[in-house]
Amino acid sequence: MFTGEYRHAVDDKGRLAIPSRFRAPLDGSVVVARWLDECLAIHTRAAWDVIGDKVAALPMTDPRARLLQRRLFAGAFETELDRQGRLLLPQSLRTFAGIDAEATVIGSQGHVEIWAPERWDDYSRELEDPEAFAAAIAGLGI
Repeated sequence: MFTGEYRHAVDDKGRLAIPSRFRAPLDGSVVVARWLDECLAIHTRAAWDVIGDKVAALPMTDPRARLLQRRLFAGAFETELDRQGRLLLPQSLRTFAGIDAEATVIGSQGHVEIWAPERWDDYSRELEDPEAFAAAIAGLGI
């Protein structure tokens, strides 16, 4: 399970240092993809395959299924962490997520998310009000 929030620099080549506590679970092949809420997600290869199987099971006659398939897979990038625990973020993904010289890396249970710091701060601030947070999660059964 991935937990925590970290801020790291993105170097001139687009490499981002992954927090050390995330590195062991991400050892080997990972997939970086556009994700919901204008951020990026890092999935282990095994987790990405599960998502792929679920999307493949959707009826391709449904335009929403085709939209989801294209959105997830067209911009996905398979890579590995380098020896220093860095991940190369292609320019197209950095542009999508608004990431420049810094990124906020957060644990999100089964995957890791990468946010532009300003976007993460704005998103987090919206849910600081306990009533707004309660309203946002109402009906989830928690």
